[in-house]
Amino acid sequence: MKKPTNNPDKQSMIAITTSLFEQPLLETLVEELADRRIDIGYSRQSVPSGRQAIETSSIEAHISGEMNISTKNDFLNVPFVTCFLFTCIKSKGEEYKFSWCNSLS
Repeated sequence: MKKPTNNPDKQSMIAITTSLFEQPLLETLVEELADRRIDIGYSRQSVPSGRQAIETSSIEAHISGEMNISTKNDFLNVPFVTCFLFTCIKSKGEEYKFSWCNSLS
């Protein structure tokens, strides 16, 4: 294995970009998650002062796209399919809001 250099002039710059395929479908999927038809009622539960009850709703989605890695001398295009977990939360009297997403790979 090559020993990394600490000299910034000898380090190569790497640019990484990612593109998602079917992004509108992904947005629709997450919006459908937020528009849950059943209200379990957790957001209306009484909780200690300073705390807030929330409801969560999550959906697992497979995402496909491509990652482009380029250096001064090379370019690499890597297609990918991976899985993410998207989660929305809802507080009392509010609508569901997209909160976070986790990669499951």
